[in-house]
Amino acid sequence: MIDNLKILLQYLLPKHLISRLVGLLAAMEGGRLTQWLIRRFIQRYRVDMNEAQYPDPAHYLSFNDFFTRPLKDGVRPLVQGEELLAMPVDGAISQLAPIQQGRIIQAKGHDFSARALLGGDKALAEPFMGGDFATIYLAPRDYHRIHMPLDGVLRTMIYVPGELFSVNPLTAERVPELFARNERVVCIFDTAAGPMALVLVGATIVASIETVWAGTITPPVGKRVQRWDYEPATAPRLAKGEEMGRFKLGSTVVCLFAPGRVTLSDSLRPGTPTRMGTEFGRLNRG
Repeated sequence: MIDNLKILLQYLLPKHLISRLVGLLAAMEGGRLTQWLIRRFIQRYRVDMNEAQYPDPAHYLSFNDFFTRPLKDGVRPLVQGEELLAMPVDGAISQLAPIQQGRIIQAKGHDFSARALLGGDKALAEPFMGGDFATIYLAPRDYHRIHMPLDGVLRTMIYVPGELFSVNPLTAERVPELFARNERVVCIFDTAAGPMALVLVGATIVASIETVWAGTITPPVGKRVQRWDYEPATAPRLAKGEEMGRFKLGSTVVCLFAPGRVTLSDSLRPGTPTRMGTEFGRLNRG
């Protein structure tokens, strides 16, 4: 009964308005109130501040500063070897599997269209048909910067407007086509593994999605799909392990790979905790 009520409220409440109001509050430098909120958050979600570059909560002037906190050097060592892919984020595996008949598994009994996830462009989605995907959920306590699994050159970025449902496991089990309905930023890279998509999915009270090359993508929000294509000579080039974006408040990343180009690590299962920089998979050579 409680779970059903939680889902019903998500359909009824003005999710965009609530999220933008929370975003404004999170950006405020509220002095003692901000410090109290940060300390309460650390206690509530058992955030390990020993990993943070600045472990003292008093260092952070706003909640956003705290939430996007950098880590100390060396606490996320990067997997070595050109053939190895690095895990892009801290979090937990939600699902991973082949993309079959253009569909991506969301949860038991639910899947969604890869084409819809990427903004509806058939030509953009076609190279991923029959490939592999991994969906990684970032909980509130996690480190919320997103890093590159391997070297890549940005080809296309797309902003896709949408809903702002929660992306927690309960909602993934109950809301059909969740990740293809929510607001998101799609980034397509050319890599040694062929095309790779990193999809940064918005959610309730996610105050902002940013990339390192373009800054804040949302908000402001729009009602139309927006697309940016980059010329190879001037496109952003990011190395394996380099930061590519961040969430202000938590969400989900969906990674897509072309068929036959990578083998995701066999140690990964739904529910497996992830740490940025550990082995995500390997390139298939030849």
